[in-house]
Amino acid sequence: MKFFYLSSNCNVEGVYFVHERECPKIPDPLDRDYLGPFNNGDEALRKALSVNPKAEKCQVCCDKTVSSLLKKPKE
Repeated sequence: MKFFYLSSNCNVEGVYFVHERECPKIPDPLDRDYLGPFNNGDEALRKALSVNPKAEKCQVCCDKTVSSLLKKPKE
């Protein structure tokens, strides 16, 4: 599980971003709200949307593609 936060200040378009704790773009502690532990950014976003309907996932930390180590790549 990873720990997620929601920015408490919006960007110029009025969007509030969900970030993982280790994200390089996460706001300072006073500028974010703790969402909780989740398996992925989609789960954290569901929680964030219940708090703030203008929430979106951070493209740096929440939109990573995870590839399985057990599956062989398609050829």
